[in-house]
Amino acid sequence: MNRTPWRRRREPLDLAELAELAGLLPAPGDPVLPHGRMTTLEEHLMNEIQQAQARKAAETEPQSAGRIPSRSSGRPFRGGRRLALIGAAVAVAVLAGVAGAAQFTGQDTVEAAGSPEGSVPASVVQAGQGTTQGLSNTVALISGAAAREKLPEPKPGQFIYIKSQVSWLTESEDANGKSETYVQKLHPRQAWMSPDGRKGWLIEPGNGTTSREGLTLDVKGEALKEGPRLGAPSYDYLKKLTTDPDELLKKIYKETKGQGNGPDQQAFTTIGDLVREQVMPAQLTSALYRAAAKIPGVMVVEKTTDAVGRQGIAIARTDEYSGDRTEWIFDSKTFSYLGERTVQMRDRSGIKAGTVTGHTAITERAVVDGMKELPGSRNKI
Repeated sequence: MNRTPWRRRREPLDLAELAELAGLLPAPGDPVLPHGRMTTLEEHLMNEIQQAQARKAAETEPQSAGRIPSRSSGRPFRGGRRLALIGAAVAVAVLAGVAGAAQFTGQDTVEAAGSPEGSVPASVVQAGQGTTQGLSNTVALISGAAAREKLPEPKPGQFIYIKSQVSWLTESEDANGKSETYVQKLHPRQAWMSPDGRKGWLIEPGNGTTSREGLTLDVKGEALKEGPRLGAPSYDYLKKLTTDPDELLKKIYKETKGQGNGPDQQAFTTIGDLVREQVMPAQLTSALYRAAAKIPGVMVVEKTTDAVGRQGIAIARTDEYSGDRTEWIFDSKTFSYLGERTVQMRDRSGIKAGTVTGHTAITERAVVDGMKELPGSRNKI
């Protein structure tokens, strides 16, 4: 059906009439955004693109991790193997706002990007102040708990299974510079990965990343030739790493040189990506936490909350460039790992201070016998 209203065809105007009409009309407006606003958008977009490129360089192909991204924020995810696609989501939203500048629907009006589908307004919290006091004691308790944790060791043919609840930042901005910050609705994420890191599967439909059936995380091409590394680890790779915190941190700095927003922030991000969505030898997890405590700027946040409302204590660091603080959350009594939260600590690029731009909660870790198999069941999804 033709939805265009029928109009009577007019006779063409001659040049003299056109000139007369042109003189009566005001000069056409310039649809280009003001320079200051454009600069802000470009800065935000380039930051997200750089973070996405850093993740891509570390991954070569999408694989499971834990931005999980994006942070974020952001993050984010914000190297590592996570498939949150945070940077891409934010970049697309910003571009949509800029493109909207030319989509005039009437005089002095523009078409806004609108609320992203499947999103809710981002929560704004009163983030607790971090402190370095008690950092060494807190890390000692956390690393001690990690060392005592009894985790299954995956065998060839089996798969590491990680189930979590996650939410990441999206942003909508119109051509006038008015922006709204949203987050994805909290949604489940399930990831499977073989011990050698070559085969995997991800199901995360709430992020728009996968269908309900999921997508493959199998490593192919150049990534397969390159093999596992810190930015794209496997269980078999991780179990061969040193458990000396100083040597471990030295290796992390060396292999992540030039990535992210500075060496200290990238080292912290890399460790966070390793412990978030992975099963690894207990002694290595313990060593990673002790290594993190040696990174400048790392602090303790005494009270925070993961994505499913569990309260805990956090080891955290604020990114000096983006102003977001990433918190690794641990149970206050058992000191077991619960999840991660990212909070914007200062106003930046339309995101208010206190905005939670990323939230994760690990709800289950297990080893299963087959791809897409659930713990305690031979049934596959």
